[in-house]
Amino acid sequence: MGKHIILSLLIILFSTQVWSQITERERPKEWDNLVEGGRFLDRFQPIPIIGELRDKIWGADDVIPRYVDNGIEEKEWSYWGGNMLKDDEGLYHLFVCRWREDAPKGHMEWSRSIVVHAICENSLGPFKVKHVIGKGHNPEVFKLKNGGYIIYVIDGHYYSDNINGPWEYRQFEFNARDRKIPDGLSNLTFAQREDGSYIMMCRGGSIWFSKDGQSTYNLYTENRVYPPYDGRYEDPVIWKTNIQYHAIVHDWLGRIAYYMRSKDGINWKLDPGEAYIPGIAVYEDGTNENWFKYERIKMLQDEYGRAIQANFAVIDTIKWDDLGSDNHSSKNIGIPLTYGRLLTILNEKPINTETKTIKVIVQAEKGFNPHRDINLASLRFGAPEEVNFGKGSKLLDSEKDGKNLILTFEGQGNGISEDNFAAKLIGKTTNGKLLFGYARLPGVDYLQSALSACLPKIFAQQEEGSIELEVQNFGQVASETSSVKIEIMGNDKWERFASAEIEPLQPFEKRIVKIERPMRYSINERLDMRVVISQPGQKEVSLTGQVTAENKK
Repeated sequence: MGKHIILSLLIILFSTQVWSQITERERPKEWDNLVEGGRFLDRFQPIPIIGELRDKIWGADDVIPRYVDNGIEEKEWSYWGGNMLKDDEGLYHLFVCRWREDAPKGHMEWSRSIVVHAICENSLGPFKVKHVIGKGHNPEVFKLKNGGYIIYVIDGHYYSDNINGPWEYRQFEFNARDRKIPDGLSNLTFAQREDGSYIMMCRGGSIWFSKDGQSTYNLYTENRVYPPYDGRYEDPVIWKTNIQYHAIVHDWLGRIAYYMRSKDGINWKLDPGEAYIPGIAVYEDGTNENWFKYERIKMLQDEYGRAIQANFAVIDTIKWDDLGSDNHSSKNIGIPLTYGRLLTILNEKPINTETKTIKVIVQAEKGFNPHRDINLASLRFGAPEEVNFGKGSKLLDSEKDGKNLILTFEGQGNGISEDNFAAKLIGKTTNGKLLFGYARLPGVDYLQSALSACLPKIFAQQEEGSIELEVQNFGQVASETSSVKIEIMGNDKWERFASAEIEPLQPFEKRIVKIERPMRYSINERLDMRVVISQPGQKEVSLTGQVTAENKK
């Protein structure tokens, strides 16, 4: 009897451990109406066969048998997050972290992980370690405009002029600019902008900018840009294509990820549907490696920035149950993605409800002939909010344009409004596979200024006073003459305190706006204040915080 009780308690304890790392997230009802291609999840393709299917290996039953040659896997090492770049010779360079599988702490040895450089001629693997870089966890490698390389790791980064090293360990500088940093500065992810400057998203979902990727990262947003759903968010990844910015963030407790898009990397739109969930590692022969968790998603991009492959850190059990010298471990795998076709809208005027027809050119590419590879009857085009649910404009006509194809859609039902910055095409290939793409919209300004202020400095004197406000432009173009108002909380409402004009600023230029005005506040008095910047043709940008009145020296 006693043995049965102990066994029952162990089963309960194990079940509690499992479900403490899992919670079921209720999906919005509208997701039931999404068509194929409406979710990022639909882009995951069956994985080509890589090497031999093996069963005399470590792992829970759900991942045996498996193709060990996918990504990087070694019996002696537990691998985790990383990403890769392709060089000019076609060789793939994977920078990934690992720790000894026989370490006494098991998976919890991650805090002492090291970064290694592995190479392969196939983006899916098998990758072989070429160099040990040094200490670090969850690396993300990116190439700078000047040709140098950075490998970000938690709490630092490595720099080299060459992808093969040697690598020098350095530290980034961060300027929070009077803003709170949500959830700390870890698991950072980066994307290069058109001018070579960099946007960064941190684990907490805030947006930062650096002039060149190496210089100081400046916090721009006051609030995080993550989905409005309950979630334990981590592992963001951000990337930029020739059309727009993309991001995916993972709810580790719900084991569900969300996909977002943005025109500028600042203002984000949440797309419906799951970005990824467990169960996506399915091979062309039907083999399903049902990994317990998929984390640290990273994208392999092509010359247009399109995500053509996703890489994941995967583990076969709960992290706490992966012990040293046991039958559990982790690795990094790759999964090919269906990527968007190259589309250009030929209309010169903005598209709206009055638009009669929409002309879109579909560009031919290697392995894709738009003349014969598109099921024309399946196509819908328009606002993603419409097309993702099977709506949008219908095709009227098509005509050849050299190797390319021009599609003419009716204007009715396009659903495009001032809130949209990209149109979407969804359909099928003649083989019945998913076909989709995004196009920029005529009349949309994709390069704008991005003015941002710190909290004001309030200098209180007997009958006089002054305000100094630091304003900086984090956009890629010069700002136009703009305005700023400073408000103070009084009688439970915001009241105007001061206002000024902001003269044009070049990208990353900083200026102190000075305002003289009488003060009725005492030195060291705490004031609740709000700064609101208005730029022509853009949404207002605000910052709220508490300011202490000072005595100017």
